[in-house]
Amino acid sequence: MKKIKIALLSACVLLAGGAVSAQGTIYDATRLLGSDLNGTARYVGMGGAMGALGADITTMSTNPAGTGLYRSSDAMVSFGFGNSNVKSQYGNSINQLDHFYGSFDNAGILYAYKVGNHTPLRFVNFGFNYRRTKNFDRNVLMNGTYFASQTEQMADMATNSGASLSQLESGSAYSNQFLPWLGIMGYDSYLIDPVYNADGKLTGYSPFFQLGDEVDGVYQATERGGVNEFDFNLSFNVNDRFYVGATLGAYYVDYTRRSTYEEGFFYQDASNTWKELGGYTLDNYYNVTGSGVDFKLGFILRPFEMSPFRIGAAVHTPTFYRLTEYGSANLNYDVDVYNATNSTYEGMSGTVYPHDNSGYEWQSETPYRVVSPWKYNLSLGYTVGTVAALGLEYEYADYSTTKMKYDDGVTMQQETQDATDMLNGVHTIKVGAEFKLTPAFAIRVGYNHVTAAMKDDAFKELPSNSVRTDTEYSNLKAVNNYTCGLGYRGNYFYADLAYQHNAYKEHFYAFENAYLDKTKVTNRNNRVVMTLGVRF
Repeated sequence: MKKIKIALLSACVLLAGGAVSAQGTIYDATRLLGSDLNGTARYVGMGGAMGALGADITTMSTNPAGTGLYRSSDAMVSFGFGNSNVKSQYGNSINQLDHFYGSFDNAGILYAYKVGNHTPLRFVNFGFNYRRTKNFDRNVLMNGTYFASQTEQMADMATNSGASLSQLESGSAYSNQFLPWLGIMGYDSYLIDPVYNADGKLTGYSPFFQLGDEVDGVYQATERGGVNEFDFNLSFNVNDRFYVGATLGAYYVDYTRRSTYEEGFFYQDASNTWKELGGYTLDNYYNVTGSGVDFKLGFILRPFEMSPFRIGAAVHTPTFYRLTEYGSANLNYDVDVYNATNSTYEGMSGTVYPHDNSGYEWQSETPYRVVSPWKYNLSLGYTVGTVAALGLEYEYADYSTTKMKYDDGVTMQQETQDATDMLNGVHTIKVGAEFKLTPAFAIRVGYNHVTAAMKDDAFKELPSNSVRTDTEYSNLKAVNNYTCGLGYRGNYFYADLAYQHNAYKEHFYAFENAYLDKTKVTNRNNRVVMTLGVRF
């Protein structure tokens, strides 16, 4: 059987009319929500708490009025390098992987147009900024001994779809819009078996794995890509006391995950000796690309004319994403299958993959939409002469209001309901300070805390007719960022350096199963960012 990868056309019969539940899950949507602490080194060094302080190009993506405090034009570029460390533990099994990477984080330009010194409108400023809003680069490795198996999920999906034996055995099984690809692959590789009642009627499917047997599972993956934001900003300075701004944001999404999940099966014979029944390896490729757009409006007010105290506020509309996800898989199996006729085990091995009627391998292609929640931002800022600047910021977005839609705009009812049931309102707190050692040199410190987006009992359930074969999911906990930095300001040239330590935990599951315990994962990321810029 010739194996050639070809892409399914997005309008293919398989996906026509939204009949197949192939679209993204809430885990795919949540990956796009919120943003990493990223931008200029000054912004990072102060924990992002600059919404009311302003005068930094990055603020156009949080509080668009922040650019209104500029009195001269600015152009800058930011870059850096980082290390992601992922440590996983399941029982006594501990794994740890590092990934080093370079990054191009931020580049922007702002033109400050002075209207007058004595007119109510003092400045009109125009700006553009590129920022890497989210970075997905990391490597993971996890393993453990389970008393549950992914083959149970294969059997459940095949059973719930109502698949008959003739449908699963058909050369056009993967073209059937009511059958799950994972269930078909499980049947083709002898990992699930038909179940009959006393009358010989097919009642469903059961896993090759039997509850109480032992499974050695190993999961490893590489994740790459990110979300890139392009901001177009306009801001106004009124009487040097009131600043208002607006930003149109455009986004580009590119995320890729290549994962491998292996299971080895063991059972106890009559003499209580553990014996191996073989195993399988499932390779998955998942990619999502797309674009989005949103609008942000904000203001900064100095309520007391003679005081440097500032109040800021901003509102962000939902980001409207249009996405296309691609997926492919192959399963290599080598198992000993029990033959009840002669009470012996027979070795079965081979490779299976989704294919068309002629045996050509298929890659799924599915367009869909995500509408993120509204976001609200409040901030306070205070400067002590030219010696210090203090910032405090709070942000809120109710992730449970996230909406997922088919490409024609019709709401995905189940996925949107999953968001309502499984996602939280997310609170972000930012605190930062800058201290001038001399008129030209400054030091900075900051802290940034983001509460957990996923509820503890959230899970990823693939529909019974899904073409998705990647069953893994993670419930991320709260994120903490600790930052510090240095800065130099000359008459025209400036340079900033920041260090960021990012830490969060997550509970990982290779598949959805009530008997599978969580893998505890700790992520520690260290990053250095440098910004070079000129003011003119």
